[in-house]
Amino acid sequence: MSQIKIVDTTLRDGEQTAGVVFSNPEKIRIAKMLDDVGVDQIEAGIPVMGGHEKEAITEICKLGLRASIMGWNRAVIKDIEASLECGVDAVAISISTSDIHIEHKLRSTRSKVLADMVRAVEFAKQQGVYISANAEDASRTDPDFLFEFTQAAKEAGADRVRFCDTVGILDPFTTFELVKKLIDTAGIDVEMHTHNDFGMATANALAGVKAGAGWVGVTVIGLGERAGNAALEEVVMALKCLQGVDLNFKTAKFRELAEYVSRAASRELPAWKAIVGSNVFTHESGIHVDGTLKNSKTYEAFCPEEVGLTRQIVIGKHSGSHSIKAKFEEYGHHLTDQEAEDVLAEVKKVAVELKRPLFDKELVFIYEDYLKAKSR
Repeated sequence: MSQIKIVDTTLRDGEQTAGVVFSNPEKIRIAKMLDDVGVDQIEAGIPVMGGHEKEAITEICKLGLRASIMGWNRAVIKDIEASLECGVDAVAISISTSDIHIEHKLRSTRSKVLADMVRAVEFAKQQGVYISANAEDASRTDPDFLFEFTQAAKEAGADRVRFCDTVGILDPFTTFELVKKLIDTAGIDVEMHTHNDFGMATANALAGVKAGAGWVGVTVIGLGERAGNAALEEVVMALKCLQGVDLNFKTAKFRELAEYVSRAASRELPAWKAIVGSNVFTHESGIHVDGTLKNSKTYEAFCPEEVGLTRQIVIGKHSGSHSIKAKFEEYGHHLTDQEAEDVLAEVKKVAVELKRPLFDKELVFIYEDYLKAKSR
């Protein structure tokens, strides 16, 4: 598992989020940031689209990044030629493998799918680039045909097969079984490309890794079509904290990366977003705050600094006296136990009336009113 590699497709699948468009300067900046945090391969876009897309990918290829730069292609020679013209060192060659896609989307046959894929892979192999043969809708593909597709791709020269859970219908248990069987029988490296329609993209990606997949496809903050893809920050931190596999990413830059991509995509970065959301290290409940202040590991799976965040104590309806004392101590003011209890009673009352936690300035006003009342 220590050899797991990350391919980020924010600039391709992430931009395919309905309504999202990255400008060329934004694409170039995102590519630099992805390379800086440690991504192994960047799927930079679809060169055959031409115009601004091709210009951006060409510029990214000229940056001299450490990461491999991949262009996405249909199983069509002209697509691959467009990618090569940009200067990419890797190509993704994608074609549907499920019967529902073959019949209704491609209006084709299994045999033609195999022939088109083999022809495209063999052409790319002659150009000396790294090749990912993408089995679109692999999760709904007949297992025997998926094996046939994978074997043909391997023999044609593909370096890996992308296992696409295109409509996110898998669960981790089924994912493990399917991917393990595919790897055991075909003997080729597999990339997990999972979608989040049922909220299991990251879990399914990790299940694929557990089954032996060597690559994981991700996007920053899980951008992607419909419910999105497995999130870069979730996969990397889950591997590090839950599986003990440190990919040596600069995880302290995850929040900065997430903020930039969310702004460029004009998409909200929810406070409750796993790993990089501000609420991950924000505490209000009195019991939680008390435990966190004594030892942060009581209610935090990892330190906020690991992902570029800071811990916040919020004062509101659910706060306890320890929270009140800790908040005032941030400003060098030490409350007695009785003062904390008295202030807390008013805090709870005001928080319910306002239906929100209180600002620091509001706490000060409550404390000043409390002192005046006490002096009288």
